[in-house]
Amino acid sequence: MRCHWISALFFAVITIPNFVSSTWWFLSKFQLGTASNPRMYCDHIPGMERKQRRLCQKHPDHMVQVGEGAATGIKECQYQFRQHRWNCSTIDRDASVFGKSLVKSGSREAAFVYAISSAGVVHSISRACNRGDLLNCACDKTRLGKHHDQQGEFAWGGCSTNVRYGSNFARQFIDARERKMRDSRALMNLHNNRVGRKALHKLMRHQCKCHGVSGACNVRTCWTTLPEFREVGSYLKERYDVSLEVSSDPSGTTLITADHLNDNRKSLKTNPPQVHDLVYLEHSSDYCSFDPLIGSIGTAGRPCNKTSKGIDGCDLLCCGRGYDTRRVLVTTPCNCTFKWCCSVECKTCTQWKDEHFCKPLQSFELNKFNSTKQQNQPPQE
Repeated sequence: MRCHWISALFFAVITIPNFVSSTWWFLSKFQLGTASNPRMYCDHIPGMERKQRRLCQKHPDHMVQVGEGAATGIKECQYQFRQHRWNCSTIDRDASVFGKSLVKSGSREAAFVYAISSAGVVHSISRACNRGDLLNCACDKTRLGKHHDQQGEFAWGGCSTNVRYGSNFARQFIDARERKMRDSRALMNLHNNRVGRKALHKLMRHQCKCHGVSGACNVRTCWTTLPEFREVGSYLKERYDVSLEVSSDPSGTTLITADHLNDNRKSLKTNPPQVHDLVYLEHSSDYCSFDPLIGSIGTAGRPCNKTSKGIDGCDLLCCGRGYDTRRVLVTTPCNCTFKWCCSVECKTCTQWKDEHFCKPLQSFELNKFNSTKQQNQPPQE
């Protein structure tokens, strides 16, 4: 196993062309949980700052969760944007994971990536605390005594999720690079990282157990639990849809919303974005064409919905290039019946179905050239 890890990391370092643009997201590409000694790899994993390497050496068990959290965030990002032109695709053999221009840009997509990755790490570390997988944390011991909610009084008990510990470690580790910088992009990243962490706090749930005669709920014992990460992803996607354009104030220490950029300079400092607002600095690319520098694989060959008027529809998703239609034979279960006891038996049905895929840019340009050529030809006598 040790030889496998040394070979994998050595291969990563010598073959990845964007090593200098690497980020801690690169941890998502390695399953450190299978390593016999994760600490020995802290100095060889690309994309980490000095403080991050120190945390890695001090808390090697946490790095397993950081990698899993990053992978969880990427997977959820790809689910939330599966029908968009930019579908949160990752770039093979690229230590920046999403493409170095996306990492350096201040786009709305970058804002979402930072927030969902931060949330993924908080979720993974907090869950590991509850399972007892980490040496330095356990259940949240601050949840003590009596409390009230809409259903009345209850007593804290059980094992409440220590989301505070997960959030604090994620802040120390993820914010390390931006803390060293003094520019608007660093402020943007720090803000969006915080939005991701706050999402977990906002969406925490109460789970209770009733104690009483014949199941009566005269006395309740409650504890806090993590939300499903799909719920976190959906919440952050909603924040993405209403994200705010910002800039830094004259001192360069605070973000201000773009709506106030032309107002009196004294009023700018009173209008920072709120803690739940995702923020961006610059407008996004259209992501229509393949461009690994900005993390775009383009939309050529992507399946589209012919009847939809939304972003998943062929008109918008294919960027006006049109689409190809393929007729495919689809096999599905049908005429299902319940058999006592206890199974469901189905027949197999087949039918022909039309599927639609975005045309490549070259095909669109060729068709446009031929159409123009025919229009410019002189009429035949």
